[in-house]
Amino acid sequence: MIAAPEIPSDFPFPQDTDTRFSSDTDFSEDLDGRSAIPAKGKGGKKGKKAAGEKGKGAKGAGRLNGHHQENGMENMMLFEVVKLGKSAMQSVVDDWIESYKHDRDVALLDLINFFIQCSGCKGVVSGEMFRNMQNSEIIRRMTEEFDEDSGDYPLTIAGPQWKKFKSSFCEFIAVLVRQCQYSIIYDEYMMDTVISLLTGLSDSQVRAFRHTSTLAAMKLMTALVNVALNLSINMDNTQRQYEAERNKIVAKRANDRLELLLQKRKELQENQDEIENMMNAIFKGVFVHRYRDSIAEIRAICIEEIGVWMKLYSDAFLNDSYLKYVGWTMHDKQGEVRLKCLTALQGLYYNRELNARLELFTSRFKDRIVSMTLDKEYDVAVQAIKLLTLVLNSTDEVLTPEDCESVYHLVYSAHRPVAIAAGEFLFKKLFSQREVEEEGAPKRRGRLSINANLIKTTVFFFLESELHEHAAYLVDSLWECGGEILKDWDCMISLLLDDPLPGEEALTDRQETALIEIMLCTVRQAAECHPPVGRGTGKRVMTAKEKKTQLDDRTRMTELFAVSLPPLLAKYAMDAEKVTNLLQLAQFFDLEIYTTGRLEKHLESLMRKIREIVEKHTDTEVLEACSKTYHSLCNEEFTIFNRVDIARSQLLDELVDKFNRLLEDFLQEGEDADEDDAYQVLSTLKRITAFHNAHDLSQWDLFTSNFKLLNTGIENGDMPEQIVIHSLQCTHYVILWNLAKISEGSSKKDDMTTLRKQMRAFCMMCQRYLTNINTAVKEQAFTILCDLLLIFSHQMVSGGREHLEPLVYSPEDSLQSELLSFILNHVFIDQDDETNSTDGQQDDEAGKIEALHKRRNLLAAYCKLIIYCVVEMRTGADIFKQYMRYYNDYGDIIKETMSKTRQIDKIQCAKTLIISLQQLFNEMLSDLGHGFDRSSSSFCGIKELARRFSLTFGLDQVKTRDAIAMLHKDGIEFAFKDPSPQGEGGPPLNLAFLDILSEFSSKLMKQDKRTVHMYLERFMTFQMALQREDCWLPLISYRNSLQAGGDDDTMSVMSGFSSKGSVRSKRSKTPVVTAGTSAAKRKLPEDESSSSSEVWQQSMQTPVMLSSPHLTSTAMREPKRARDDSFMGVYPLPHDQQQQQQTIQLPQHHQQTPQHHQPPMDYNSQVTWMLAQRQQEEARQQQERAMNYAKIRTNLQHAIRRGTGLMEEDEEPIVEDVMMSSEGRMDDLNEGMDFDTMDIDLPPSKNRRERSELKPDYFDPASIMDESVLGVSMF
Repeated sequence: MIAAPEIPSDFPFPQDTDTRFSSDTDFSEDLDGRSAIPAKGKGGKKGKKAAGEKGKGAKGAGRLNGHHQENGMENMMLFEVVKLGKSAMQSVVDDWIESYKHDRDVALLDLINFFIQCSGCKGVVSGEMFRNMQNSEIIRRMTEEFDEDSGDYPLTIAGPQWKKFKSSFCEFIAVLVRQCQYSIIYDEYMMDTVISLLTGLSDSQVRAFRHTSTLAAMKLMTALVNVALNLSINMDNTQRQYEAERNKIVAKRANDRLELLLQKRKELQENQDEIENMMNAIFKGVFVHRYRDSIAEIRAICIEEIGVWMKLYSDAFLNDSYLKYVGWTMHDKQGEVRLKCLTALQGLYYNRELNARLELFTSRFKDRIVSMTLDKEYDVAVQAIKLLTLVLNSTDEVLTPEDCESVYHLVYSAHRPVAIAAGEFLFKKLFSQREVEEEGAPKRRGRLSINANLIKTTVFFFLESELHEHAAYLVDSLWECGGEILKDWDCMISLLLDDPLPGEEALTDRQETALIEIMLCTVRQAAECHPPVGRGTGKRVMTAKEKKTQLDDRTRMTELFAVSLPPLLAKYAMDAEKVTNLLQLAQFFDLEIYTTGRLEKHLESLMRKIREIVEKHTDTEVLEACSKTYHSLCNEEFTIFNRVDIARSQLLDELVDKFNRLLEDFLQEGEDADEDDAYQVLSTLKRITAFHNAHDLSQWDLFTSNFKLLNTGIENGDMPEQIVIHSLQCTHYVILWNLAKISEGSSKKDDMTTLRKQMRAFCMMCQRYLTNINTAVKEQAFTILCDLLLIFSHQMVSGGREHLEPLVYSPEDSLQSELLSFILNHVFIDQDDETNSTDGQQDDEAGKIEALHKRRNLLAAYCKLIIYCVVEMRTGADIFKQYMRYYNDYGDIIKETMSKTRQIDKIQCAKTLIISLQQLFNEMLSDLGHGFDRSSSSFCGIKELARRFSLTFGLDQVKTRDAIAMLHKDGIEFAFKDPSPQGEGGPPLNLAFLDILSEFSSKLMKQDKRTVHMYLERFMTFQMALQREDCWLPLISYRNSLQAGGDDDTMSVMSGFSSKGSVRSKRSKTPVVTAGTSAAKRKLPEDESSSSSEVWQQSMQTPVMLSSPHLTSTAMREPKRARDDSFMGVYPLPHDQQQQQQTIQLPQHHQQTPQHHQPPMDYNSQVTWMLAQRQQEEARQQQERAMNYAKIRTNLQHAIRRGTGLMEEDEEPIVEDVMMSSEGRMDDLNEGMDFDTMDIDLPPSKNRRERSELKPDYFDPASIMDESVLGVSMF
């Protein structure tokens, strides 16, 4: 007997041996034998109708589901019920079955209209149409009546009303087939009509018809597959019953029962043949065409359903003839379709019994699946990794080591779902040979634990990956699947402290370092319960179970490490890297355990070890780890606070006393101090600075001693670099802690005065150190100075802290100048000037990256001063002018600074931008002289920078109106500021700057262009207007940029002919034409006044005046038919016709121009206009071309829509190219889909004959296509 595959809940068909009937089914139609069922056969069947024919049954008039039909218009009851999704689908289908039994034509008409209306069509199929028209004619009529207001239809409409429509629609089809599976679907009428209709709709050019019918056909096919599966099971059961009865002795054999079983088997076989024909019709008529449809959603539906068929009925569908469609579609361009391919395959690989049938497919498409782990769509990559994990579970021989390595490195991915999927794959691969503890045996702990080897394997993998700074990412990737192993801290501690067993290889120093780092990451993950930085998806509310797990893990971890941490610190006390990681463990302790668990002696031991580490180490990271550990242990909420506070105070007392004593001796010795004395001072200062970062040391008055040390360094100039750096940092901490105390209100009255004096004196000290010889000292002084200026700026009094106003400090001009000079000299430098490493290429690259990171921090510190108005905004001009030159290094910082400054003050920001351009222009003049070539790289670079600045102003001209106008004003004044070096009559020295300024003309509103043009004429003389030499071209170009669109803004808004266009019956449209773009759609009332139209036009963007546009291929194409005289084409005209056209149109153009647009025609203006007439005529010709091109496109669109009659005002066209590989495209890929499309042949019963062998190798290139086609994406 065939084992029945698992059937989803969507199709809960009976799996019993005997067929079960209920009142909901239609089997009661004929209980006396099957006399009502027509005879079936493979040859021409009686009563069988050709596809597309309709039965001529009862008339259209009658009752359907108890509702009258009037004028042949069928009631849309089914659609409304499915749309609401509230009624039980079983009862809805039962009502329809009763109607079908009463009058099948009326019921089928209701079903047809149901599919039509589910597609979003407002048309209705009448009874007369159903009786007298073919499907193609009906579909054509419905296409003409399709709603054109929107491209949406029920399957795509958003909103709560349509949220469950798709699921209800699919459920209706499934229930319909399930309820009709015993007789109605075999009547050779209902299913033939439905399949014929859906096949025709699926070939429609209307997307809504194609999408809806494809979904319906695929769900119908799935339901038929379930019916076929039931038939197969019933045939096997019947065959078994027949053989059991026949094997009985003659006396006990019931011949009538044998005849009944033979008749039943024959009927089941006939039904199975009928189901095969139906499925073949759907598969050939719909699937083989729609699986490569142009719409991704349709392709995804096909692939999803074929996966269901192969999983449900693997005996019939799980072969290479159907798997090839999934394999080919894995190359689809849309991630949605690729995702459906992978999920379909996962359902197959999950069942290990099917693996033998997937061997050929796996070998052919394995490389493609492996490559999809790097898919640009993260969801696809996740499912590809999960599929490979299932392949790995089935067999270890399929995936090569190279395939596995391509997945291994994804555990370090920043995308957490990808990393977790890769972690599961890694866990399955590395830990597949995991030992299993015997039941009843004592649990092994520590080094003897079964996890010991697994932890070692994790360490080895981490070291081989050579990503030693990403242990937290590795732990997070393995946390969900291997959390039990990673939280075996007892085993980790044993591996570090205990001696190796006999015959066991001890861990190397490198392996111990890696194990400690992994152990720290697991402790942090268990205590914090969130992914590492860079991989989190925001804060997530933990469940009660997760909170309990977190509490239990933290308690167990504290109990283990409270005891074992002191021995670990003692063993690795001299290893800075190991000690740094071990010290961080205490920061995640549950400190209450020290008291409740009576572990005070272990706390005392920990304090002693930390004190010893502080005394032995001078490494900054180790000292900061000690400081943070003390800070976490010094929590006033716990009873251990007093013990830890006493230990901390004793340590700090000794450090401060030692520092003061050493410093006094060091300063007294002066130049006689040796290196040992300097080292003692530096090491003690490092320890104090590290502790001062996390602890308030104000009671020891460290400011006086540090300031004295810094002052001595300025006077003598020979203070060691590191001493100065740490002294600056320590003094900075002193000031910040004093400010914190004053802000909290826990200070005395004189403390504010003292802090004000200390802060100003320290700022002056940092300013003096900006000129130090040592670069590291200067960078430290600069960073601290920027931080202090920002903290003590006017921002500190906000938020109800007015009492801090005496502390506000504004830098003087000299300090601002020095800060800016430091940035220009130390940030905007070439990369090679900073690093000259000779330690090899890799070290050199690492050094360059580190140096760049340092310079970016310096620039960001200064830019914050600009953003918060600590320094004047105009100082940003020196920063902004470097935008293009250092775009790769600092472009993001500079751009963000420009954006923030514009939000603060638009006009001042515009002034700063123009100042930066003026500075670059002056620098170019000093380098190239006043006779420079405007095509030089320097000048072109300034123009490009101006273009970039212009783009930062955005598209809203109203918001930036004042700023742009001020920018032009300052630019014009700069251009005419200096007289000509050639004497009177020559161009001004900076006249070429107008060429740069023209890059901002497109941001001017049209009325502002006239204003700026009038302001420009104030600086022009009569002789300037007459000049035509090359040196005057910047002036001519700038004037043209201001005049383009100044009188009529046709480059921005086509208002000249908007009233001439045809007015639709529904609504009118005003085409909008921009240079180089297609006509945009605007909705305007027909009775809109001219004033409102002018305001609307003024709100549009006016682009830069461009050169005459090149003719496109559309313009150069010969006209295919005569065009109306209502619009003029853009085809080339003879020269005399062009002149005639200009003489006719120009006066008309002047008539359309409002009178107030023309300036007063004085003598100077008349001469200027006469000399520029030629340029204006060329500009008008260009505008006329744009207008005519827009007219052609508009009229062509109108003609197409009038010709088709399908739609008028579609925002998104519904009619689309149906096939991505249609006729004439990809002829080498399944041409006609005939030779590779097979008939669905359901497998025979195992009890009657052997299963047929596999079909020929359809993945063989010789049998289907050449290898080059298979290796390339289909779409």
